[in-house]
Amino acid sequence: MEDSAFNFGASKGNFSYPERHKYDAGQGLGSGTVDYISEVKGEKEWIRRFRHKALKRFFGMPLPVHWASKRLEALDFQKIRYYLAHGERPGRTWDEVPEEVKRTFERLGVPEQERAYLAGVDAQYDSETAYNNMKDELRRQGVIFVNSTEGLMNHEEIFRAWFGRVVPVGDNKFAALNSAVFSGGSFIYVPKGVKLERPLQAYFRINSESFGQFERTLIIADEGAELMYMEGCTAPQFETSTLHSAVVELVALKGARIQYVTVQNWAPNVFNLVTKRGWAHEEAEIRWIDCNIGSGLTMKYPGVVLKGRRARGEVISIAIARDGQHQDTGAKMIHAADETTSNIVSKSISIGTGRASYRGQVVMPRRFRGCRNNTECDALLLHADSRTDTYPAITVKGDGGSVQHEATVSRLSEEMLFYLQQRGVSRAAAVSLAVNGFVNDLVNEFPMEYSVELRRLINLEMEDSVG
Repeated sequence: MEDSAFNFGASKGNFSYPERHKYDAGQGLGSGTVDYISEVKGEKEWIRRFRHKALKRFFGMPLPVHWASKRLEALDFQKIRYYLAHGERPGRTWDEVPEEVKRTFERLGVPEQERAYLAGVDAQYDSETAYNNMKDELRRQGVIFVNSTEGLMNHEEIFRAWFGRVVPVGDNKFAALNSAVFSGGSFIYVPKGVKLERPLQAYFRINSESFGQFERTLIIADEGAELMYMEGCTAPQFETSTLHSAVVELVALKGARIQYVTVQNWAPNVFNLVTKRGWAHEEAEIRWIDCNIGSGLTMKYPGVVLKGRRARGEVISIAIARDGQHQDTGAKMIHAADETTSNIVSKSISIGTGRASYRGQVVMPRRFRGCRNNTECDALLLHADSRTDTYPAITVKGDGGSVQHEATVSRLSEEMLFYLQQRGVSRAAAVSLAVNGFVNDLVNEFPMEYSVELRRLINLEMEDSVG
């Protein structure tokens, strides 16, 4: 497999450097934690009040009581460190980035990505952005691409109008937690009619043990604007639990188009508990293209609220669950206007004792007409102990819409593997061929550089799957 500058492999990311943080909120969560973060950042009083309100909501909400409850009970919120930062402003060149941080992103190939392919990069190290830059031509067009702290400080009028509206503080327990202690993440605004030809990318890196990363991303595409945003995530493997609990809010105004691409390969000690949602206004489109490979437990259900006539939403997702992993992923589509269209395509692969679940929600209220949804869920089991579950929740109250749902579960065919082995293909290579064939149509949805890396990761995942 051809090598790629996009390095999201677990082994590639399994390294760390000694901690040299100027700011450390310490272990545990309370009002003092929130005040510490707000003071370090020099935030306005309304942000501090927002954080405290969210913290109160978090403590007042129980953990989700369902399939993942037992795993979540192992997460001790008082043993997590909620804010770690070097204290420097984000570098605008790689030479301005602290040396160990720069070495981290060089090992992960981020500077090469920026030079070869991207319109801009936001690289976060633990709690804060270490590097942020974009092409000068985009600045001249009025594009804003900064971290969330700069967005709140320097672009408050735009930021505050949408902040916390798509994902309210009380949406769920982990959204409340993020709202209380958020730090880092991207703020993007693309003006009317501006169409970005190259993607913007964020890279989220956890370096420290017993740490929680809580980035907050807000992307606004004004009328007729278009952009692609890509994110990659890695962390070293520690003995203690690591928490990643992001919130992402997308706003596509009339005729705008947003594509949000994720390749996540966290270490197996990471709890990946995120909330991602977009609002698509009249004739706008939001596409989530998502790959989940790592973490011990992932709970992620990108959603689109189709708020305007002829709005479109789509979720394309791949999940791979190995021994000890539970990938609980899916999608939410809320049809809130006439002639709206949504499409969900989900494929999962369970290896060994790995468990992959699809959890979806489609809602079509009575008063809207001409709404259409298509949902496809396909699962592949590689071993006898592998597990998959599908939990679709479809609510259609009127008779003016169209919904179709299809789900399939299959096991790796021994006959096909035998056929390939008889023609000189090793069993491991035969498994990789079968798995790649299963996900090939979805891998092609990823940008070319990401699809090359994704195929490489899938092949690596399959190397140890032959028992």
